[in-house]
Amino acid sequence: MVEAQGPESIGAPHYIAFEGAEGSGKSTQAAKLASRLDAVLTRETGGTEIGAAVRAILHDMTNGHLDDRAEALLAAADRAQHLAEVVRPALDAGRTVVSDRSAFSSLAYQGFGRQLDLDEIRQLNEWATGGRWPDLVVFLDTPDDVIAERMSRRALDRFEAESDAFHERVLEGFRSLAAADPEHWITVRAVGSIDQVAEQIRSALADRGVVFDE
Repeated sequence: MVEAQGPESIGAPHYIAFEGAEGSGKSTQAAKLASRLDAVLTRETGGTEIGAAVRAILHDMTNGHLDDRAEALLAAADRAQHLAEVVRPALDAGRTVVSDRSAFSSLAYQGFGRQLDLDEIRQLNEWATGGRWPDLVVFLDTPDDVIAERMSRRALDRFEAESDAFHERVLEGFRSLAAADPEHWITVRAVGSIDQVAEQIRSALADRGVVFDE
């Protein structure tokens, strides 16, 4: 279990992460929430200039020979820079941070997906983040047919082009992480319009102590 502050004790600012499968709608909903909260919107990987260079390696389809452990280390390196350059400074300045993915993605992708040792991945990311995990995680559990339709409309990167078995393990990983820590994870069944899903997210976060001005 990852150590984190309980929602009842976290005051503003909040560090909120969106997690989910490829094509789940995370980026869209993270942007809507950040706008609603006047928060800093960021992402992993690629939320910094250095991170963008790392992301280019990780997502490049020509890097099919990238070793699984190297992948995990690159993701952790991006995350260390992201926490140092974006997340911590924003929180220290009193700004809420909304991130499209977080350290939990490494548990799902490199742990469950690549089937690397989950405890080792957790320890690596605990070190990379200096122990700063998200306060709250919004997991968009999106129906398979919706994801398939969205993915059919775009060119796939190295992760998106992975096997169905890989993506099934990643999704089950997210579900397992959410079930193991309901205090910090919010599971939203992402069905309906963008605005309907956004309202589900707003309501769930408000129940956890996140204050909305409107």
